[in-house]
Amino acid sequence: MNKNSKVLALKYRPTIYEDLIGQEIIAETIYNSIKHDRSPNAYLFTGIRGVGKTTIARIVAKSLNCLKGIEQLCSKNLCENCEAISNSNHIDVLEMDAASKTGVDDVRDLIEFSRYGPTTAKYKIFIIDEVHMLSKQAFNALLKTLEEPPQYKNGGGLKFIFATTEIKKIPVTVVSRCQRFDLSRVNSEKLFKFIKEVKNKENGKINDDALKLIVKISEGSVRDALSLLDRALLNENEKLELDLKGAQKIFGYFDKSYLISLFRFLFLGDEKEVIKTYRLIYNQGVEPKIFLNDFLEVLYYIKNISSIKQDGSNFSLNDKEFKDIELISNQVSPDLLLLFWQFTIKTLDELDIVLNQNLSMEMFLIRLLYIKKDKNIDGKKNFDSGDEEYISNTSENEFLNISKDENSLEVKNKPISQIKNFTQEETSNPEKKIEAENKKIEIKTFEELINICNKKKELKLKYELETNVRLVSFTDKRINISFNENLDKDFVKELSQKLYEWTNQRWIIAFSKENGQISKKQKKDNEKLKIIEDFKRGDIYKKVLETFPDAEMIDLKLKEDD
Repeated sequence: MNKNSKVLALKYRPTIYEDLIGQEIIAETIYNSIKHDRSPNAYLFTGIRGVGKTTIARIVAKSLNCLKGIEQLCSKNLCENCEAISNSNHIDVLEMDAASKTGVDDVRDLIEFSRYGPTTAKYKIFIIDEVHMLSKQAFNALLKTLEEPPQYKNGGGLKFIFATTEIKKIPVTVVSRCQRFDLSRVNSEKLFKFIKEVKNKENGKINDDALKLIVKISEGSVRDALSLLDRALLNENEKLELDLKGAQKIFGYFDKSYLISLFRFLFLGDEKEVIKTYRLIYNQGVEPKIFLNDFLEVLYYIKNISSIKQDGSNFSLNDKEFKDIELISNQVSPDLLLLFWQFTIKTLDELDIVLNQNLSMEMFLIRLLYIKKDKNIDGKKNFDSGDEEYISNTSENEFLNISKDENSLEVKNKPISQIKNFTQEETSNPEKKIEAENKKIEIKTFEELINICNKKKELKLKYELETNVRLVSFTDKRINISFNENLDKDFVKELSQKLYEWTNQRWIIAFSKENGQISKKQKKDNEKLKIIEDFKRGDIYKKVLETFPDAEMIDLKLKEDD
């Protein structure tokens, strides 16, 4: 550990295998391979930011070149090699950032440099950080040297150590020549214990709830956790201990209880309180995209609260939040929660379209108030996936009895009356219902489907059906087709939507391995070719050729008789 550094992420950076947290199995594997002289030509470390990729790379470099040997690896009194490697100035251990040196020429320089043996160490080592940034040509230039690195007279050799956050961008030809190690996120409990020890060493006044918030925000990254702890220590009041609310203000992280209250009012249909609660959250400086991600997180907890345990290793929810979410979960249909999830994901994609994202968020919440289904909302409800429902604010007294205080939630035990939606009110009138039934379209044949598309001005669908679709079978609400390579990728989705819109029934459109009938356009073209061939055999065409020997018949237009 670099005790001279004032930055915690550097000051408490591991220097030996025992200092590593959360990567014990990987550390033991590497230690044993070096101890038994079976280390690979190239190591590849992958994982999220801040879990120790570059740190382990340096420890491996020290393990290979330590003058005391790996079993007595330097921890405090560093040998010459270990000290130079820790300070990134060892002549035989070269650290390169692939983000700034991506070209094939940079790799060629490395390969040329590798021809010469190490000066003071046993192994020459190249540590390449963010290796996925190398160009394709640079990777290709490395392949031969990775597979057969040079051996030096001192008995050592050349070792590559790669670190990356995006393993999928590295060619498989490179990955197959490396020994790959996937570094996992650090467990919440281990990370909490670690930063608490650091806090005590730094004589910080921060309570456990604030430390748990740091663990949650860091998402398993040790470096992020230490950086956040650095900020907490700098912002602490010398007389007062930093608590959860103080930490939330420092990190711009709003209290989840506001979000839970917002969900209560959403399920009540209380638009005024929903907007009021959201504005309280927004005024704390929360960005709309962060709000939506936290919204999704609470939505996940409401849906899956029965399978989540309060075992001390999950710092996402405190006891009170857990109980509040549990109460809400017992009163809301899973179907509705899944619909909310899908709608929120869609809103995330649309967020950048609107210039004022705050207005977009308020409209998003108002739209959620209207996404209800056409059955009663009592206990474990069932919602049909068809129609949208308007929930009246009068349902408040029949669903949940929630006071305006965000911390109170009482579930009433009396039955709840059914709330009708627009569709139910319209179809409750017998005359309107009969009229609606009469408007349904029946489609019995493929030709009728094409004619309906023409009548409804769905010219794109008509074109696809006539040109790129081969009919295999057409039965009741099921169409089996084959197609050519020109068929539009959204054809099935668009046709299914239109069929449901026209017939009020679900249709199945299936692709068949059979060739099916030829397309309508091809059939017309074949008929036209036959007519042309028949015409060429006629007397009129022969007389034309006698007068114009070089003439060639290109097309023929048929004219119907009056």
